[in-house]
Amino acid sequence: MKTGDTPNPSHAQGVSRRKFLAAGGAAAAAFTIVPRYVLGGAGFVAPSEKITVAHIGCGSEGLREMPEMLRLPEVQIVAVCDPVKESHDYVDWSKDGLRASVAEALGKPDWRRGAPGIPGGRDVAKEVIEMFYASQRRSEKFGGCAAYADFRELLEKEKDVNAVKIMTPDHLHATIAIAAMNKGKHVMLHKPIANRLREARLVIETARKTKVATHFLPASDGANIQRIKAWVDAGAIGTLREIHNWSNRPVWPQYATIPTDTPPVPAGFDWSLWLGPSLDRPYHPHYTHAVFRGWYEFGGGALADMGHYSLWPVFRLFDLDAPVMVESRASHLCKLADNVAVRIKNDYSFPAACTIRFKFAAKGGRPALDLFWYDGSMRPPTPAELEADNKELSPEGMMFVGDKGKILAGFRGDDARIIPEKAMREYQAAEKLSGAARQAQAGQARREAGALWVAACKGGQPTYGDFLQAGPISDAFNLGAVSLRLGGKRLLFDAAAGKVTNVAEANKCLGREYRAGWELTEVG
Repeated sequence: MKTGDTPNPSHAQGVSRRKFLAAGGAAAAAFTIVPRYVLGGAGFVAPSEKITVAHIGCGSEGLREMPEMLRLPEVQIVAVCDPVKESHDYVDWSKDGLRASVAEALGKPDWRRGAPGIPGGRDVAKEVIEMFYASQRRSEKFGGCAAYADFRELLEKEKDVNAVKIMTPDHLHATIAIAAMNKGKHVMLHKPIANRLREARLVIETARKTKVATHFLPASDGANIQRIKAWVDAGAIGTLREIHNWSNRPVWPQYATIPTDTPPVPAGFDWSLWLGPSLDRPYHPHYTHAVFRGWYEFGGGALADMGHYSLWPVFRLFDLDAPVMVESRASHLCKLADNVAVRIKNDYSFPAACTIRFKFAAKGGRPALDLFWYDGSMRPPTPAELEADNKELSPEGMMFVGDKGKILAGFRGDDARIIPEKAMREYQAAEKLSGAARQAQAGQARREAGALWVAACKGGQPTYGDFLQAGPISDAFNLGAVSLRLGGKRLLFDAAAGKVTNVAEANKCLGREYRAGWELTEVG
């Protein structure tokens, strides 16, 4: 394993970082009777009371979300980790948007202006953190952030780190989260929990056994879905039968063929560490940065990327367990071979567009329910109720279908209304909107997710994104990927056994073939 790029001054002196950070405040207190919080000003949090965080994953999304955590007064980011040292070849949704957003957060509009591309890597993250904290402390220099290429070295050396935020490609999520939790670290994790069903279950079981505070970043409290659920409970559309959710993703390339050229690994990029648990293969930029999510090995496709945002509260509020059946339909591509058109056999990358059907068993007073996912600009047929209003479905949205009506909403349940418009007016006029529905419609003040997680790290209540809530949605999404990978096969799933019962080969796809030394094992 490689040595961290920046020596840790606290370790050099043989004391913990927590004591090191507290030293300045302790020295000041020795010469005055004024309370330290007064010296610190409004919002001051003593160094000894801060949650120390290691930020693992410093690509475009990692940098984009970093300022939000830097602003939390109870958090101190003390270490960063990424296999990339520094680069400007990252992939994003605009040429200068990421740089400009970080520059604004730093209060330095010219930060890296004129750089040759989109920035990323551990040295860039370290620079951002130190500049932000130095400005916050009105000091010219701040050297309290260490940088590592290997998360295993970070976890071994940074013993006084309380928590980690994981912003890596999907295939590393389980490996890093489990390692951190087994070290007693609290964990905040981007989507998905893991891109393999068995790995996701192991992450959740590790969280259960270690009892650390966890938060799943795309989770929400579901205020929009609460409103819809209240309408359903009040009988606005009769018995709920189907839920439809559609996205315009992917908005990145999902390559139809495996690259055959072998460009050199960029300077400062540890390709072996980026692969992590995945089997060796030659480096290629088509695998890395934002395009990793298009590969079954490294990503979770459009469903994992966006479906967690929209469907997390649906799973929770409608009390959905793991699906009992999953089936899919996917687009395909063809090529010419000796002037003969042949279909490209593809079990390595997600399709450009697909639909997936998840069937859920009846539970309590709720009958069996089907959930439909669409991506690649696919969407359901326009319902007759919308045709009556001379309108069409939006590019992204959500629809709840009952045996007596339909509710149409935005992608995450916003702007919900009963369709057609006449039915909505009649329903409201009849005052059938229950008190519970009105309360849900008004919504509740939502606390910042980071603040909720910090409170949980300090012994407070679990957040609405606690990993223990992630089992059913993780099972569903990973089964959807397996169905696609196997050409759309219908899979019958026994959740208690964690097995597909009708397609033996599908069970091989529930786990991963690991590189030697990277295997994940059951929690002891």
